[in-house]
Amino acid sequence: MSDALLNQQQIEALIPHRAPFLLLSRVVAEDRAAQTLVAELEVRADAFWVPGHFPAPIGPIMPGVLQVEALAQAMAVYVARTEGMGSRLGVFAKIESCRFTRMVTPGETLRLEIQMQKLGSRMGSAIGTASVNGEAACTATITFVIPSESALPHPPGSTSA
Repeated sequence: MSDALLNQQQIEALIPHRAPFLLLSRVVAEDRAAQTLVAELEVRADAFWVPGHFPAPIGPIMPGVLQVEALAQAMAVYVARTEGMGSRLGVFAKIESCRFTRMVTPGETLRLEIQMQKLGSRMGSAIGTASVNGEAACTATITFVIPSESALPHPPGSTSA
């Protein structure tokens, strides 16, 4: 486990994700000049997906889509810490060149490294790598958009301005 630049509570102050879908345990490094952020996820044996992905004797194996989501959440933290961006919600627009090269299992620490490629007021992209002990598990180029308020879904019974 690395020293935290941001703990989980501080991450929750920046992005809207919450347990059980908050997939960042801590942020351990950020380099604004290089446009990078490194976060970690402690892959827990009590994670919501463990009983069904996949039952013994095969698994459990962390779903690849959750590895991509964890990378996207690391991007969201970077964006939220960017001056002028605030807590605007980004959503997936595109996932390219995604590769899964190693299985991730409970008890491991998943290191999530993102390098921003583009960042504008309405969209951005980053290259992300998820790894365990220096061995890549997932790589992807992720593009997000920031939808207008009117395009966002609202809970039943709520009113939107």
